[in-house]
Amino acid sequence: MMSDQPRVSEIEADPHEERTLYGRRKGKKLRVRQSHLVSDLLPSLALDPAVQIADPRDLFPAAVDAVRMEIGFGGAEHLVAEAARQPGIGFIGCEPFVNGVAKLLVQIDERGLQNIRVHHGDARQILQRLPDGRLDRVDVLYPDPWPKWRQRKRRFLSTDNLYEIARVLRPGGVLRVATDIDDYAGWVLARVAHMDELSWSARAAGDWLTPWPHWPGTRYEAKAYREGRAPVYLEFTRSGGAASGSTP
Repeated sequence: MMSDQPRVSEIEADPHEERTLYGRRKGKKLRVRQSHLVSDLLPSLALDPAVQIADPRDLFPAAVDAVRMEIGFGGAEHLVAEAARQPGIGFIGCEPFVNGVAKLLVQIDERGLQNIRVHHGDARQILQRLPDGRLDRVDVLYPDPWPKWRQRKRRFLSTDNLYEIARVLRPGGVLRVATDIDDYAGWVLARVAHMDELSWSARAAGDWLTPWPHWPGTRYEAKAYREGRAPVYLEFTRSGGAASGSTP
């Protein structure tokens, strides 16, 4: 399944990748309630990408034991399920697609969730404002695969971004990646293999073919199954020490 892994020369070229965020920002017209929540609720939950974050635990009104980030939460199925299940953990959700943000806001409003903060934009803006070693986990679930060769520089999980994620994870913290595109799985594994900061935690084939505990599934995953693609679930653990990637 992982036969199309990038060559070392391709991996080493990653520091020169373009840093523009690609993809759609808006789809169908928002419903009236969604529009109101974007106008009225989002400002109270939104993170300011211009402000340095000294301690991410301070972003939440009640004390939290740890903070996690979900990058590209889509329809917010996973983010909402995790936040509702673990009220003692703070969650930062990043999503540039306004329709996804609106769906999240509806769930936050209906469930009264107090442990989610939102960034409607490029997750890198928030990653760069986080201190070293303060996140418990980062989830990147079904990122846009950009399957054509000339598009691969647009993939979010580039070498630079993997180093940045490693930087903000605490020692022993976890990066979780779900994808239904075997080429993307190979892409990530090949890059992590060249990093000292992250190590693949799988011990058997079943580890990366089996969803994580309490996994609620997502609409992207359901679509993958309908179209005959089997998802994989990759988990990487942050080693001790500071990340040494090319991103400052």
